[in-house]
Amino acid sequence: MGTTVFERLRPAAAVVDHALRDTRHGVFWLDELERTAHPELTGEVRADLVVVGGGYAGLWTAVRAKERDPQRSVVLIEANRVGWAASGRNGGFCEASLTHGRENGMNRWPREMAQLERLGLENLDGIQRTVERYGMDVEWERTGQLAVAVEPHEVEWMQGESFLDQAAVQAEVASPTYLAGSWDRDGCAMVHPAKLALELARVATELGVQIFERTRVTGVSGTGTQTVSTERGSVVADHVALATNAFPSLLTRNRLMTVPVYDYVLMTEPLTAAQREDIGWRNRQGLSDSGNQFHYYRLSADDRILFGGYDAIYHFGGKVRERYEERPESFRRLASHFFTTFPQLEGLRFTHRWAGAIDSCSRFCAFFGTARRGRVAYASGFTGLGVGATRFAADVMLDELEGLRTERTALEMVRTRPIPFPPEPAAAIGVNLVRAAMNRADHNQGRRNLFLKALDAVGMGFDS
Repeated sequence: MGTTVFERLRPAAAVVDHALRDTRHGVFWLDELERTAHPELTGEVRADLVVVGGGYAGLWTAVRAKERDPQRSVVLIEANRVGWAASGRNGGFCEASLTHGRENGMNRWPREMAQLERLGLENLDGIQRTVERYGMDVEWERTGQLAVAVEPHEVEWMQGESFLDQAAVQAEVASPTYLAGSWDRDGCAMVHPAKLALELARVATELGVQIFERTRVTGVSGTGTQTVSTERGSVVADHVALATNAFPSLLTRNRLMTVPVYDYVLMTEPLTAAQREDIGWRNRQGLSDSGNQFHYYRLSADDRILFGGYDAIYHFGGKVRERYEERPESFRRLASHFFTTFPQLEGLRFTHRWAGAIDSCSRFCAFFGTARRGRVAYASGFTGLGVGATRFAADVMLDELEGLRTERTALEMVRTRPIPFPPEPAAAIGVNLVRAAMNRADHNQGRRNLFLKALDAVGMGFDS
């Protein structure tokens, strides 16, 4: 098996040791962030719509529901705190793509791809208008995303209108690993992820949504009007929107549709002016490299570098557990890859390390549906690209609950479901086989083996 640039140009162990020495386990985005406390639900509440889940998907659903009909009574229930899970700890890449990239969309819905790309850009524009309309303090920067080739076989993948050769890409961001790039200038914005969640909650509350935190839903029942039961109360509602994502679905039919995959992240201390000059990055794009196991990285408002990805870890049983967030080997690997990418930043320290669960599904992007004769709608499986796509999903769920036939609900992407994952132990065996095969492909000039090709052919995969 061959090597990758991250092995050929591996930094000294002492560089990694120094960078990680004083790193604190905690989510940078959630540090010292002022938040409004919402009450726990006790007793019975009546509503037109109850939303389960206080992440982006649930918050957008609540906001969009009130924007459509200000008289509609909306309740949102969150088991922990608003934005505490994936919505508060992701990289902050708000992408236009609804399909986890053009290639995935073309492989699955080629006849719809032009339409899906248009709808995705319209959705991103809609997010920006919402940010501006409500004066949302979310550190919004629509700087686009720069994909880079770090291996010779990846250069061809960059070809197109946005192609940057080696000199051009290194003029944007100075890394000796970059061989070429492709800059999508309009299809992605950088955002402070936790502020986005909390600002959506603020807007929702101002529009009249009742938010309840620390309220775990124990079940949904009913044939007509639905009852959402919690540990200390209930909500009786005409309609229910389920937005639990990486957590177990409240619908049995969806229990095997997603698996929680853990993603790991480092955040540096703020760069000095000299360090910024050494790497360039004046246009502040989001960055990602192009392997099956890829990194994503971006600048924060105070010029830190967030560096995450590559490892995508599934734990037997498919549970979300706090103990899975601490994985020293993943943080060391990220730190090593960081200094391969930016050797000129040797001596820089990481201040924060953290992880979070991604709701991964076999087609790599969200799926949708209804239950209980249209009384319950759901969206899940965003597979790491939910910062922007959750707003689109909110509109899909509301269209379906309102019985509307729209351009969104007519999409094949919306009308079809992914292949479910098998139950344990087959799920763990399969996921780990796929991870090993993707690692071999990255070490073999991107060539996918027969196992991966067979999964591609049936539309099933595994990604972060």
